[in-house]
Amino acid sequence: MREDASRWPVLPYAEGRDTLATLQRWTQIVGKVRLALTPWLNHGWQVPLYVSARGLGTSLVHADRRALEIDFDFVEHRLVVASADAPPRAFALEPMSVAAFYRRILAELAAIGVAVAIDTVPNEVEDRTPFPEDVVHASYDAAAVTRFWRALLEADRLLRIFRTSFLGKASPVHFFWGSFDLAVTRFSGRPAPLHPGGIPGLPDAVTREAYSHEVSSAGFWPGNDAFPQAAFYSYAYPSPERFASARVEPDGAVWSDAMGEWLLPYERVRSAADPDAAVLRFLESTYRAAADLGDWDRSLDCDIGVPRRPRRVG
Repeated sequence: MREDASRWPVLPYAEGRDTLATLQRWTQIVGKVRLALTPWLNHGWQVPLYVSARGLGTSLVHADRRALEIDFDFVEHRLVVASADAPPRAFALEPMSVAAFYRRILAELAAIGVAVAIDTVPNEVEDRTPFPEDVVHASYDAAAVTRFWRALLEADRLLRIFRTSFLGKASPVHFFWGSFDLAVTRFSGRPAPLHPGGIPGLPDAVTREAYSHEVSSAGFWPGNDAFPQAAFYSYAYPSPERFASARVEPDGAVWSDAMGEWLLPYERVRSAADPDAAVLRFLESTYRAAADLGDWDRSLDCDIGVPRRPRRVG
């Protein structure tokens, strides 16, 4: 096996489907805690989770005067609530219903003095059973979760590298718990047409604020029943004319009319002679197509960042 291949685990969608559906709802509960406690930031940037050396986490959240973090530890498979003023609290991540997870996390927060109410209806999923009533989604295959997290580590690394080659406004690399994907977004600097909304399970006001300005967005996603495989993706809003027929690299990248975006199947990346180069070519070529066709200011482009080397100015 190639050395690189060992870093890219297999991600058979059918084997991980039920676990990922449960985990998506668990991450939504934790994400909604952050949402309930954090002032709104442009484009909903106050809501995501972040990939960490051990899993996914909220980063620091201020609940009034109490500082806390909530982390999914996918190494020891625990949910950890850490506070600046109390010993950490944790419980095992194991097969349990969404309803049980919801009760447990709120109890752990109450134990450190944090009382929080969240919207209990899940977002951007077909089955919108409220969290306290959901006893159907209850799967947790630790091996499948570990594979997913390992793939997120690689995707996060490459998206961070790609982010360095743009001087304009760009988001951090976010894990959005609604759509259950890792994403980084570049902005042209110009306002965008009002988004029509209509994304299932997402309020139109949230969608329109998120897409208030022109974007080129890319990321990584584990798939769903309509597209049952993991993939890297790239789209633009507004989507410029001829974007769907643009020249995109590497071979194997495909345009999806249904999703309105470019896709590079994860398995194509795993099997590539150089997976890193394949992903970076995809990210760069789709951005280049969106920027050229959308008449972006290409002086915002720059070389990929190098450790300890500041950008040259003047």
